Amino acid sequence: MSNFNHNIAPYIKREMIRSYRAQKIGDPAMEFRHLENAHVLGQESTYWHVKVHYLMLCWAIKQRDINEISGQIIRIIGAALLTAIEGVPIGNTGGSNVRLLKVMPISAEHAEIIIKTKSSS
Repeated sequence: MSNFNHNIAPYIKREMIRSYRAQKIGDPAMEFRHLENAHVLGQESTYWHVKVHYLMLCWAIKQRDINEISGQIIRIIGAALLTAIEGVPIGNTGGSNVRLLKVMPISAEHAEIIIKTKSSS
């Protein structure tokens, strides 16, 4: 695992824990929002990028959201094939409600985390 993967892991795991907590209190919208945060933070790492899309797929299955299920299957394949060659749009939140290749702004908080973890790598 690269230094970036290792350094970004606590921030992604924090969002995954928040997602799990939202699931436990029955707030699927907040659950997905935290997965989107994890996606933005981890999309430059093939490992984290694929893992977050897998969790989004699990969310979609629980919600019985056919559009999100099919979108996440496509995104898992894309993440596995394109992340390493920097073929992913920065800032994209990863849900099927967003075009696959849409570049999106990154929040100041997430940008700071990404810069910090890259400079530590």
